[in-house]
Amino acid sequence: MKFTRQKINQSTCYQSLRFLDAPDSRQKSLFKYDTTGSPSNAIRIPSPRLPRHATPWSFPEQGLAVFYGPGNVPKLSHYFLPRLLLQGKRVLFLDGANSANPRLLARLARERCVSFQHFNRRVQIARAFTCFQLTELIARVPRFLADFPADVVVVTALPDLYFDEDVRDWDARVALEQALNSLEHLARQPLAVTIFSAAATFTPSAARKNFFARACRTAGEVWRFSVGEDGRPNLICEREPTSARLNPAAAMAR
Repeated sequence: MKFTRQKINQSTCYQSLRFLDAPDSRQKSLFKYDTTGSPSNAIRIPSPRLPRHATPWSFPEQGLAVFYGPGNVPKLSHYFLPRLLLQGKRVLFLDGANSANPRLLARLARERCVSFQHFNRRVQIARAFTCFQLTELIARVPRFLADFPADVVVVTALPDLYFDEDVRDWDARVALEQALNSLEHLARQPLAVTIFSAAATFTPSAARKNFFARACRTAGEVWRFSVGEDGRPNLICEREPTSARLNPAAAMAR
């Protein structure tokens, strides 16, 4: 995968958000770069379904939801957080896209006349730099929740990280299956689980083209970002929350 590094002077930011090291990795500086890329039609997107009447830019109270589109979709996850944090909810952010940005959260807090420290106490970030680390972080969520009782789990770069050409197709497939099984288990709990994916930006190998479709089949609802005439992102609901879910193990076998 290709990344464009963006240097950020952390001294200009507010208090850094708390974060956990990715499994088997050294502690690294937060917020170094964002992912970028050009749209591709190489990803097989599930056929749209009839939209439901729901409030855009909000998460379900329970279950798994997928938000996707081309470009830097993980960054858009930040715009969902203020409403949650103002409601007193806690967010566990599993960041596989290096998208967590304290400066953006600080601006969103100022716009709502809320101190950034208030937001800071209610968000915890765990970073992953490989698909295997992201799979392990998702598996560790129950342990994280024991110390930080979150109401929402946000996952970025799934299945984006699993497109890594340095990882063999079979290994990536097995790691994704494990991650999907863990996510489906979490979605059965009184917990909102959300995935932010820029899969439409990538051109994966032929063996991985259906990774995103498989991830969507585990979700209760799927939302697609589109750009309106005013240049602002819009959300289109492509799967109703009552849609039947396919067991991840069965999906992987297809």
